[in-house]
Amino acid sequence: KTNFPLSARFPRAGYALLVVLVLTAASALVLSGTIARTYNVAKLNDRNNQFVLTQHAAEAATEKVFARMAYDFSTPGLALGAVHSNITSGLYETYLPNATENPYWTNFVFSNAQGSDDRVYVQQVSTYSGNLPSQFTLGSTNALSTLNAPVYRIVVNARMKNGRHNLTNAIQEDVLLALVPISTRAIFSRTNMEFVRCAPLTVNGSVHANGNIFTGCQSSSSLTFNGQVTCTGVAMTTNLDALSGLTGAVTYNGGKVTNSSAVTLSINMTNAHMLIDQPPSGESASSTDGEQRMFNKAQIVLTVSNSIVTMKIQSGILPGADTSPITLVSSNTPVALSTNFPFIGTNIFTDQRENKTILATQIDLGKYKTWLATNASVLSKFPSGSGTYPTILFVDDNRTVTGSQLNAIRITNGIALPQNGGLGFTLATPDPLYVQGNYNDSSNGVAINLGTTNTTWTVPSALMSDALTFLSPAWQDSASGNAYSSGVRVASDMTVNAALLSGLVYTTGSSASTYSGGIYNIPRLLEDWSTGSHIVTLNTSLINLFASTSATQQWQDPGIYYNAPTRKFSFDLNFFDPSKQPPGMPCALMPVRFNYATPPPNTVTYNVTP
Repeated sequence: KTNFPLSARFPRAGYALLVVLVLTAASALVLSGTIARTYNVAKLNDRNNQFVLTQHAAEAATEKVFARMAYDFSTPGLALGAVHSNITSGLYETYLPNATENPYWTNFVFSNAQGSDDRVYVQQVSTYSGNLPSQFTLGSTNALSTLNAPVYRIVVNARMKNGRHNLTNAIQEDVLLALVPISTRAIFSRTNMEFVRCAPLTVNGSVHANGNIFTGCQSSSSLTFNGQVTCTGVAMTTNLDALSGLTGAVTYNGGKVTNSSAVTLSINMTNAHMLIDQPPSGESASSTDGEQRMFNKAQIVLTVSNSIVTMKIQSGILPGADTSPITLVSSNTPVALSTNFPFIGTNIFTDQRENKTILATQIDLGKYKTWLATNASVLSKFPSGSGTYPTILFVDDNRTVTGSQLNAIRITNGIALPQNGGLGFTLATPDPLYVQGNYNDSSNGVAINLGTTNTTWTVPSALMSDALTFLSPAWQDSASGNAYSSGVRVASDMTVNAALLSGLVYTTGSSASTYSGGIYNIPRLLEDWSTGSHIVTLNTSLINLFASTSATQQWQDPGIYYNAPTRKFSFDLNFFDPSKQPPGMPCALMPVRFNYATPPPNTVTYNVTP
């Protein structure tokens, strides 16, 4: 028997033990690594979850402020005044998600990125002029624009109240409160819009009604829309007319959309006529209603009574709030007016639609333009070179009338309007307005583009009135009362370049005698335009916000007090330019999410670089 050493006797056992120890150590290392990796992954996942939660919380807080700001801005009569007031009072700063809404929000701490908890940062950071973002288009044209609209920045930081990570997330949203002049649309109506029994008409530019749009024309006629047509109602069909045979072609080249969103305006939508009315006694110019009135936006206010004519000259951002206006007074006699206000006269004629004698305060706009540039009182309020101008004229004729008479304003010699540094000219009146002769088309006082769509030489202009009537250059007061038949009161061609904001006598039934005449009859007519095939050329934006309250007789078929012209109505492309809007034009209120960013925490100056 041979005896072997112990080391030689168990070589395989030692090797196995060594292998086991090595494998155990390796397994321990793998396990350790796996545990560490799992822990880190869990930690990263937890951090990511917390990141997402805080980001969503900050976004929710931002959107809550935006929603309240948009509500305040879009509410008629509130608009920018309410937004500014709520920023000043600090309302938006504390407008955060809270436990009353949902206990979930107690998990977060919100801050204004400036070291204050339970606060939101909301401040104006700039103003913007130009086209709105591409999603705000009218058909294929980016037609909506704004001028000097404020841009507000909302910044919210959020962190978990009991989070395991020292993590703060931030959301920044820049909000544009766009003031979009309604003259950026070819035709706008606050309520239903009618083209029923329409003569041949082509509408260039977008059309919108806060209601239904009713269309229809006879087989020998046609109606063509070259821009997008939208309405908040469900109808774009023939209605409100008992006549049959309205089978003429209606073509929508720009598309049509029903059930679209309502357009909210900056004026009191329940009583839009207040835009052109004098304010009631005791109303402040700086009140919600006061700020909307053309009476308070006007730098020149003319009031005519039986015995005197009073002019108030006022300046400032809201002229009606001027605490030291200049007041000029003249006797209401031809001799006194020729000396004190040489551009004012009084005339009498007949309106056969209203079947009334018109007592008109007549304004010669050519003389008014000269008077503005030379009158010492005007120049003391608007010094030469100051960059300020009297862009809005408000006129109200308050003379006593009988039941067979009607107060009104008539403008003549309007071919060359006050330039006012390129800012333009608007006339507003609560009375019926008559425009006699060509309006707003000249170079150095010489008409050059009559009868065309060329508005190169025009100034931004609007006419705002209770009702509006065109009187051609051939009009004669002496013939206004003659019994009407073809060949009586024969018109001549006429061109008007202005936005028209005026009332209608709305449709009251389903017969021709109860029809409004349609939106295209906003400019009323009293002459025979068909003899000689005369043309009304109108480069415009047609706007109806209210019913007429002074000139209230229903439209009647052609041949009774007028015969229709050839209408060459077109949207004035100047109104796409925010710098060429008529003074005092009401605006649609559009809150726009302008820029969005996730900035570093605790900063309010982060700017997005495209």
